[in-house]
Amino acid sequence: MQPSEMDFFTTRELIDELMRRNTFLGVVIHSESELLGDWSGERMFNVRLNNNLGASDASRLLAVVADYIDFNPPQE
Repeated sequence: MQPSEMDFFTTRELIDELMRRNTFLGVVIHSESELLGDWSGERMFNVRLNNNLGASDASRLLAVVADYIDFNPPQE
């Protein structure tokens, strides 16, 4: 596999770039700290949105996603 340009950026730098884009309309939810290895226990998350989506719209979007997850749990 050939390395891509994205291989040389941190997760935070990639999210910051996405937040700067005028074409991005959505919400990014990411772990407060980098995940190295398997996920166990509780984690803290950050929710980020840019000026293209207002807080009330983001809230409604997250509610729809939460409802979807409640009724369609991941298959193990």
